[in-house]
Amino acid sequence: MNPASPTRAIVLWCPDWPVFAAAREAGLDLDAPIALTEGGAVHSCSAAARRDGVARGLRLREAQYRSPALTVLPYDPALDVRAFEPVVRRVEDAVPGVQVVRPGTLAMRARGPARYYGGEDAAARALLDTARQLGPEVRVGVADGPFAAEQAARAVRSSPHIGIVAPGGSAEFLAPLPVGLVVDERTRVLLNRLGVRTLGDFAALPADDVRRRFGAAGAFAHDRAAGRESNGVAARTPPPEFEVLAEFEPPLDRIDQLAFAFRVRADEFIDRMRAVRLVCTAIRVELDDERGGRSSRSWLHPRWFTPADVVDRVRWQVQGAGTADSGLASPITALRVIPERVDSTANHEAGLWGQGPDERVHHALTRVQSMLGHEGVVTAAVGGGRMLADRQVLVPWGDRAPERREAPWPGSLPALAPASVFRERHPVALLDAAGATVAIDERGAISSPPETFAVGRTAPARVRAWAGPWPVVERWWDDARARRVHRFQLVDHDGCAWLLVRDAEGWWAEARYD
Repeated sequence: MNPASPTRAIVLWCPDWPVFAAAREAGLDLDAPIALTEGGAVHSCSAAARRDGVARGLRLREAQYRSPALTVLPYDPALDVRAFEPVVRRVEDAVPGVQVVRPGTLAMRARGPARYYGGEDAAARALLDTARQLGPEVRVGVADGPFAAEQAARAVRSSPHIGIVAPGGSAEFLAPLPVGLVVDERTRVLLNRLGVRTLGDFAALPADDVRRRFGAAGAFAHDRAAGRESNGVAARTPPPEFEVLAEFEPPLDRIDQLAFAFRVRADEFIDRMRAVRLVCTAIRVELDDERGGRSSRSWLHPRWFTPADVVDRVRWQVQGAGTADSGLASPITALRVIPERVDSTANHEAGLWGQGPDERVHHALTRVQSMLGHEGVVTAAVGGGRMLADRQVLVPWGDRAPERREAPWPGSLPALAPASVFRERHPVALLDAAGATVAIDERGAISSPPETFAVGRTAPARVRAWAGPWPVVERWWDDARARRVHRFQLVDHDGCAWLLVRDAEGWWAEARYD
């Protein structure tokens, strides 16, 4: 093998890793049809779901039509990374110098493991057995370069789930594969129009012509297609281990006992990060009970965690999992705290004169929250929804505000939004010139123009201008939760604008444009 040839690589690949991680977290059977969704479309799905016709990119409603028994879960990329870390560490115990290509895929140089285990096949079998101890389905590929090795792993269809491409044979192995594996969708469409459909066709093109037409990215893809992968394995440096685990024998069945027993480990958890000048801004608390159940939750902090903050989060989570504040549904056998987000202490140093009012507000709210509980102190945030009252979300102090859809909600109110939104809707009397209540028919048209209106028991006021109505229909397919209302805007004689809502019970004031 000449010095310019690609380095032999071993790739360990876990099929459907996002589904495996989500199913294990939720306690679901992997043999059931499961789909993870992102943005209303299928991100990944289990083998059972694919047999029913579910595929990546399919809209959720179509996926549920094809697989009525489909279990739908949201895709969580942070869960992928967190769940894959034990697999990475287990493999690193057997083979040093591991690169995480993505959650579910690992790459490593083949030379060291092959020498240690007595050949590439023996090394692949050892890695296979090591990773399978943690439960996921695993396949291993060996070839010239990480890309070819990954394709070898994906091509395996039968036991022992090991694919080995002989040295120098990567180009021949990759030739029949589709060209879309190395280029983006736009370039794939262009190459297909030119008659280039496989990696072999793409590799046969002159390298200089590919570089002139597609640039550096095209030249990199061309080298991959030809089995001349220039990028080798970039082994990671294992991060320091900050996770703390406390096991209790006998199991603890009281919250105060659990909090007291964990105080020392909470100090160790924070001190270990302080020693390397790090602070933790997000943690994950996992509780294992005597019956085999698990409670897992992420907690955020508006600044950074102290040992007392960690103990408070443990106590709040146990209270949420128990049947009463003084006890638990089942005794706790193990408590694990994992840092999910850390940052340098330099980014959180106080100024020369402190943080002033912000620091005092934070300490005051944190102390009140520690006495009242996690949901005892909340802040206001704007969420998604059609009705303005639905968009008012109260978030516990320190938690992340709910994510909102980027696209506008169908039927939602366009900007500018009213300044005053009523938590409790006020009844409104909207009358026409004859003194009759203005009605809306089935076609969404008003019975007559409004002349006066009154909010609550106030005196009637004349209507200077009005617009609408606009229908808002929600969950028309669900009889129990369906809602149909009409929005209406008007300006009174003082020039104040109002947003009204008409439902089956009558007219209501939803907000006011101050």
